[in-house]
Amino acid sequence: MPFAARTIIALLLLACAAISPAFAASPAAPPDPPRISADAAVLIDASTGQILYGKNETRRMHPASLTKIMTILVALEVADPNDVVTISRLAGGWNAGSIVGLKPGEKMTLENLMRAAALISANDATIAIGEHTAGNYETFIGWMNLKARLLGARQTRFANTHGWTHPNHYITAYDMALITRWALRNPQFARLVSTRQATITWEGSERRDEASNTNRLLHSDFPGIDGVKTGTTSAAGHCLVASATRNGRRLIAVVLHSGDRYRDVADLLEYGFAIPSVTVYTCGEEVERVRVREGKRPSVVVTAGSDMQVYLPPDRGDLQRRLDLPDEVTAPVAKGRSVGEMVFTDHGTYLGRVPLVTAQAVARKPWYARLADKFHGRS
Repeated sequence: MPFAARTIIALLLLACAAISPAFAASPAAPPDPPRISADAAVLIDASTGQILYGKNETRRMHPASLTKIMTILVALEVADPNDVVTISRLAGGWNAGSIVGLKPGEKMTLENLMRAAALISANDATIAIGEHTAGNYETFIGWMNLKARLLGARQTRFANTHGWTHPNHYITAYDMALITRWALRNPQFARLVSTRQATITWEGSERRDEASNTNRLLHSDFPGIDGVKTGTTSAAGHCLVASATRNGRRLIAVVLHSGDRYRDVADLLEYGFAIPSVTVYTCGEEVERVRVREGKRPSVVVTAGSDMQVYLPPDRGDLQRRLDLPDEVTAPVAKGRSVGEMVFTDHGTYLGRVPLVTAQAVARKPWYARLADKFHGRS
């Protein structure tokens, strides 16, 4: 059977059939999805990007200060946090919403500006960040939009750096999760958004402000909480992105226009961590047979080279497997030889891969046997 046909058939079988014995589910019962008050919400696995829960997750919404996640991310990727920034008239003149009270001509490090933006959601600080990083405020906003496209956040549009309501400033819960997932890979960003308390200082001045993170979950005993950002405007309502890590597994929850954002996020995270893992293959388990050319055996058993576990929410899981295997291998074949892999996806999202190895050795036929096979038209 041609390689392409083998791949397509594997996909069709998994898409149309119930989980086979090789996909035996964990005995733990899956939890019921939570009831979320937010108008839009999503929960994803930070490692794979798999959606574990969604509610209107692709609906365009106002992001409020969740915008600052992208502002800080772009600045960290381009500029040095130790840079000293001179506050402009534009940044020093902004007085709407949350501010740190910047004045034209003052100097602050970029790190302190980002600290003000992340912890107390200072709108004026984001303007100074954008102007310094790109040299021009509008250019920086263009960079934010470009970064969104590069991350696959295609239902997102930024019109400013702080999230103040604007008709051309919107996002979806899913896009916000994508952006946050990438941002949390940056150690400086992850450290910043997990900070509970910090001192904001000015250069050449004795002025200093004590900042407490507006994310109340960081001040709670919620297990594993490690970020990320609040957002509130009259149009956006109460918004929150939160992440938590338990046993090395990180989840990201996003709620937009929520009636109780902290309860919503806590329920989403608890739900995600309660989803049992499903063992789809164990190391050494038979997967397929591959024909052996010029071998003493006509075929060789191919087995999983490692265990594979996935998390499948009861209402969203759609596990699919793609086999990447050659139609045949040529003898001699050593035991444990790598011959391909299985790739697992859920609704097109990559979940993981398992190497495929040969279960036994297959010796090559002697020369006279190979000659006889050629004479009789056999391989």
